[in-house]
Amino acid sequence: MQKAIASYEYNLASIRAGQANASVLSRVTVEYYGTPTNISDLANIRVADSKTLTISPYDASIVKAIEKAILASDIGITPTNDGKIIRLIFPQLTEERRKELRKQVLKEGEDAKVAIRNIRRDAMDLAKKLKKDGELTEDDLKSAEKSIQDLTDKYIKNVDAVTAKKEKEIMEI
Repeated sequence: MQKAIASYEYNLASIRAGQANASVLSRVTVEYYGTPTNISDLANIRVADSKTLTISPYDASIVKAIEKAILASDIGITPTNDGKIIRLIFPQLTEERRKELRKQVLKEGEDAKVAIRNIRRDAMDLAKKLKKDGELTEDDLKSAEKSIQDLTDKYIKNVDAVTAKKEKEIMEI
């Protein structure tokens, strides 16, 4: 369940909320000598101000490749290139775009909840199998089911809290 939360938070980090954030580039890879490589491994990524990210490649020959990779990605920002540094300028979010991002956050949250519920189902099935095999008593089974449900509820609340925080971030900017 912790992995489901971590995966959810990772997915949320790549959703840009109108402010410059280097994590939007976490999924963008560049072909570097025939190997897909993360931009963060090939360049220094800095937040210049609240609306601008600067990417300074360690090797000047890959500036064009990084620019192409960013254009091909789904981050929705057009890079500007001065030959040595690439700048990503984050535009102000429109009300329509805010609603789209909010829907995306809610969908990611629901996916995380489904993953947690699937883990709960697997744990419940395992407990029932152990009861059937005679390794658990009826009281132990009830106790295990209650513990599993309590843990599930805790993680669902955690997902709700992370979702609310990201929604607030999107709607305020």
